[in-house]
Parts: sequence; C-alpha cells; structure tokens
Amino acid sequence: MTSRPLIQAQPPLQFVPPALNPWLVALLPMALPLWLRWQTPLAAIRTEQVERLVDLYRDFQAGKVRFLLAFRHPSTYDPFAMGYLLSQAVPRVARERGVALKEPIHAFFLYDRGIPLWAGRAVGWLLPRLGGTSIQRGKLDRLGLRSARELFVNGPLPLMAAPEGGTNGHSEIVSPLEPGIAQLGFWCAEDLAAAGRSEAVFIVPVGIQYSYLQPPWQALDRLLAELERDTGLASMSGLDRYERLLRVGDRILGQVENFYSRFYQRKLEVQPDFAARLTALLEAALQVAEQFFDLPGKGSLIDRCRRIEQAGWERIFRDELGNLSPTERGLANLIAEETDLRMWHMRLVESFVAVTGSYVRSKPTADRFAETALIAQRTVRRLKGEDPLQVPSLGQQQVRVSVGEPLSVSERFAAYKSNRQGAKQAVATLTSDLQAALEGLI
Repeated sequence: MTSRPLIQAQPPLQFVPPALNPWLVALLPMALPLWLRWQTPLAAIRTEQVERLVDLYRDFQAGKVRFLLAFRHPSTYDPFAMGYLLSQAVPRVARERGVALKEPIHAFFLYDRGIPLWAGRAVGWLLPRLGGTSIQRGKLDRLGLRSARELFVNGPLPLMAAPEGGTNGHSEIVSPLEPGIAQLGFWCAEDLAAAGRSEAVFIVPVGIQYSYLQPPWQALDRLLAELERDTGLASMSGLDRYERLLRVGDRILGQVENFYSRFYQRKLEVQPDFAARLTALLEAALQVAEQFFDLPGKGSLIDRCRRIEQAGWERIFRDELGNLSPTERGLANLIAEETDLRMWHMRLVESFVAVTGSYVRSKPTADRFAETALIAQRTVRRLKGEDPLQVPSLGQQQVRVSVGEPLSVSERFAAYKSNRQGAKQAVATLTSDLQAALEGLI
C-alpha cells in the first residue's frame, strides 16, 4: 500500500504557453512507433476517412480554411493515436493521392493545466514543446482562452482538443461535451471577419475506439479474483463472469455507501437498481466536497467536479505564499493537505461519470466487460490509497481512429452573430451536432 504524498501550499499555477520545438516535432514520425511498441498495449492502429484531413491540411496550408480537430477521449492513450493519425496516416494518404503537403503535419493542442501535477515534470516540460497550450477547466482562464483563440485564428498549424474534457474509460459512450470547443469555433469566425479574412472555419470530429486483438477472458478472470479479494468477497469462480462483476460492483457500492452514511452523515435511501444507487452515491460524495468548499450543488456532475477542482487549486496554489510568516505558512500547508483530502471525493465521482449500470448487460462483449472491470479496479485502488492510474494491461489492443465529416462553423456564423440569444443557441446547437457526430463514429 502506498502512502499519500505530503501536500503543501505552493505558488499559484501559471499559464504555460506553447513553445513548439521543430526538432522534437520532426522526431515524432520515428519515435512514436517505438514508443507505441514499448510503452503501450497498442499493437495496431487503423485509420479511416483520412482523405478528409488531407484535403483540410491542403486547404489550410493554402490559406483557405482554419480548423480544429475535436477528438474522442476514452483513454490516456488517445494522444498517441492522434499523433499517429497526423504524423503517419495523413502523410501516407497524401502521398497516395498525390497531394503535396508541407511538413510538419502536426497541430497545436489544448491540455489541462493539472496534467503535469500528476504526470510529472518530464511531461510538463514536453507538452508545450510539442505545441500544447494549457487551460484551467474550472475557471475563466483568460490567458489560456486567449492563447487558444489566437492559435485557432493565426497559428501556423491547426488546433486540437478533446471536447469531453477528460477520459471516461468507455470506447462506446461519449460523455456530454463541454461547450468551449464550439465557442472557440465561433470566436475564430468572429476574429476572421473582423480582420477582413475569408477563411472558412471547421470543427472536425475524430472518433477513437479501442478493442482487444483477442478477448482477454483469462486476464479478466484473474482481475475479477483480485477484485473479489480486495473487496472481501469469497471467490466465486464458478459463477458467470457478469454475475461476478455485479457482485463486485454491489460490494463496492455498499462499502462506499456505508462510508458516507457512517462518517459523513449522508442519508442514502434504498434505491431500486444499480444506476439509481450510483447516482445517489455520487451526489453524496459531491455534497461532502461542496460543503467543505462552500460551493452550490448546481449543474451537471462534470460542472460540479470542475468547480470543486478549481476551488481546491485556489487553496493549494496560493498567490500570497511568499508573504506568509512561518506560522501562517504552517496553516497554509494544513489547509492544503485538508483540501487535497476533500478533493478525493470529487476524484471518486470523476471515475464514474460515464458508468450507466447497463453498459455490459446491453452488449456483453469482452471489450465492454474489460472497460468496466478496469474502472472497478481503478476505483478499488483509489479506495485502498493506491495510484488509480497504475493499472496493468489486460492484453494487446487495436485502436480505430476515424475522421468524421467536418462541421462548418462559418455556415452557422450568421445565426451566432444575430443577437445574444442567437449566439447562445448557435453554440448549443453546434455542441449537440458535434456530440452526435462523435457518437456516429462509434
């Protein structure tokens, strides 16, 4: 069992601008296949409709269009899949079609400012040099938004972002999209119009879907046995796998329900099914964090998680840190440690934002079974105080990366600029259309 790291008050999180290094980008086509082979379970990548991107890059380089790649985000492996799409697949299809594209075929990208906090200094150093621009999701990050807006309008490369905001662990469920991507599209059209420029603006949906080369049933059996041991269940290897998974899920829910009822005085009424129990439990967990931070319980689960995260960061990353006396610094460290503990409840909710209770039952494939079992394992590791990201692979996987039909922002711009209500509706409609497009790529 690993102990929690000591959390202390720290200087405020600063915006990290892109610092694109052409030499690093030039290495990607050579380095990425080796990294995929040695550091990931991805044994094959299949790309579809890449000619759409070839045409867009050709028109982008000719000064005719600006576009943003909006990709699905089921896994932490998604950046590698997108890197392969741009550095390998697009140049190959361009050569096959006789389209001359200027190197590099790359994109600037938005990343959550919190990633370097858990991924480490090396990742924090690498992201901006590969073209990343940071954004804080839980607040109005003016510098981050300004950078993204400027890159979309004037950057020498297209822009890339994940409209779901974070991973959800499900290849066949798209989480509700955040409206920021659509808003960036309309800002780009607005800035181009103000500058008298005629480029068309597009948002390009990109689907990412994982599957196992061979159904990992034996590895899943071992994982189920491990989950049963960790949750205190007697091994029931004779039971159907789905029944065993249900027992584990019911056990985890029961233990966490008891935790919140006994120690946080949350009244959890008896619910008719797994989905209703999970909804009530996530509500209780969020209320514990929101009460500590004195936040309203309004909005979607994702909105509330982002609000809690930002409130926590403001207590850990302090503007006035350099002016504190030793005793005040000690108190700041104390509140930082307590803040981190309360943010744990929000992280627990994040793990379950896409869990429905019917994902496996409605389509009992090995892939869906594995995704659900891995979510359970990450949850158990979190409950045990271990790193939930350190989850072993169940077997070799392949990933399908599909480029959807580009969504024209320019064609919607007249409605956007009509009035305030028109702008709000245009953003909502484009977000909804992007959601449907990503779901259609599954």
